[in-house]
Amino acid sequence: MSSSSTTTAPFPVRVFGGPTALFDYGGLRFLTDPTFDDPGDYPTPGGPTLTKTAPATGAPADLGRVDVVLLSHDEHADNLDDSGRALLADVPLTLTTTGGGRRLGAGARGLADWESVELERPGGGTVTVTAVPAVHGPAPRAEVESITGQVVGFVLTGEGLPTVYVSGDNASLDRVREIAGRFAPIDTAILFAGAPRSPGLFDEQPLVLDSVQAAEAARVLGARRVVPVHYEGWAHFTEGRADLEAAFARAGLTDRLDWGSLG
Repeated sequence: MSSSSTTTAPFPVRVFGGPTALFDYGGLRFLTDPTFDDPGDYPTPGGPTLTKTAPATGAPADLGRVDVVLLSHDEHADNLDDSGRALLADVPLTLTTTGGGRRLGAGARGLADWESVELERPGGGTVTVTAVPAVHGPAPRAEVESITGQVVGFVLTGEGLPTVYVSGDNASLDRVREIAGRFAPIDTAILFAGAPRSPGLFDEQPLVLDSVQAAEAARVLGARRVVPVHYEGWAHFTEGRADLEAAFARAGLTDRLDWGSLG
């Protein structure tokens, strides 16, 4: 839970398109799901071809120092592409799924649900990153993971710091409720949205939050600020900024939306 001593003032979040965002927190620089490849078709082994429709708004060279990558999963090109994989080699720590930690090797650490890691802050003290559950589809987790893979989200906390939630490719409001039960209110929620759909999978129901669900997630979390990502730049994203704006307006939460700054 956020304490009365916590600084809740918003901090800048740079968004690069897709699920990729950069932010400073507790003196450390965090990057989510790095995707910087050019537009084009990207096959998924054993799955559909994903089509990127727009370039990132920046390049890896624009990032400066990155201390930690928060990687929701490594198996889809719209969350980790070739440029992103190359970038990981220069980042001291990548936090991801337990399976991803094994696949990515040196520098990567897989975290199970509710497992935490303490990161030393440059000025003293620590940032705690806690892995939180995520489900990459509209069915029970046991059914989803064999098809769309394992996914993880993250909550960041620290003394005198805001509470930050990075959802990853999550479609389950039940998981959001679990997270809220442990960490609400959330000061900044970086919510993956876009209602991506894939022909033949789950009757083409969204594999990540749609816009109405994103607004409900914000309400459940008591989120003071929501920075949406993962809603533009790929053909399988079926809802964009206008849909999110409309859903948050209907929920009376327009004042929570923050579109970040362009990379």
